[in-house]
Amino acid sequence: MFRRYSKAAVAIIVLLATIGSFVYFALHHPAVWHQLKHIHPATFLLLLALYGLTVVALLFVLEGTLELCNTTMDRRESLLLTIYTAIINFFGPLQSGPGFRAVYLKKRHGTKLKNYAIASLMYYGFFAAFSGLFLLSGLLSGWWLLGLALAGCAVVLLGFSMNVPILGRLKQLQLQGIFKLAVATFMQVSLVAVIYFIELRSIDPGVHFSQAVSYTGAANFALFVSLTPGAIGFRESFLLFSRHIHHISSSNIVSASLLDRGVYVIFLGMLFVIVATTHAKSRLQANT
Repeated sequence: MFRRYSKAAVAIIVLLATIGSFVYFALHHPAVWHQLKHIHPATFLLLLALYGLTVVALLFVLEGTLELCNTTMDRRESLLLTIYTAIINFFGPLQSGPGFRAVYLKKRHGTKLKNYAIASLMYYGFFAAFSGLFLLSGLLSGWWLLGLALAGCAVVLLGFSMNVPILGRLKQLQLQGIFKLAVATFMQVSLVAVIYFIELRSIDPGVHFSQAVSYTGAANFALFVSLTPGAIGFRESFLLFSRHIHHISSSNIVSASLLDRGVYVIFLGMLFVIVATTHAKSRLQANT
């Protein structure tokens, strides 16, 4: 009990410190607000549309996970579960979306927690691998990393098709699900890179896509240690510490972060309307 409350206290302290830092920075750098005020409304609509596509990517991630767990679910239920967990993953404590999904799948569909844990570890493994390649692209400056990523996926799939003892238990899982999970994860990470590129370009037209790619890799790793909603504070810290890789200035990081947070909160508000109108919360929580 003490440990749980101590984590919550740390999260609140970090969140308040981050908000204070944003306010302090904005007050002493009025150019940040000047940049944000001149962003074209079409940019906001484009970003909202791209965030909508990330939900599609997460839907495919869920479907790949379900295949690995030998669980079937209709597309409507999968979409509602994806939307609802996206909301609670942002506002809930300590990135609680995956935990809710695990409980829901076990109680509603009888999914074994062991299978779900293995599938989730695969997803996070792909997420970390692709994010790492994106981050390293800022140091190596080579698009051959994409080929390396695809080759890595091919090696993984080949390993599951061979008689390797250590993979004996995992080989019971479906290869198609692993492939779908890898492709969906790559789609998710790539969409986030495009979103960050548009946000950074709206702040500074001189930013290149290669910078946004390495910027995305650094930002994604913050999710693994996040204690605050949306990794607020942690993501910015990772981006500031990795400036020598993506070469994005501190002021542009803060401006792009403010823009991204604002757009994403609006997007979550739209998702909340969907949840409310479809009564997804009561339907999903009734089974957990």
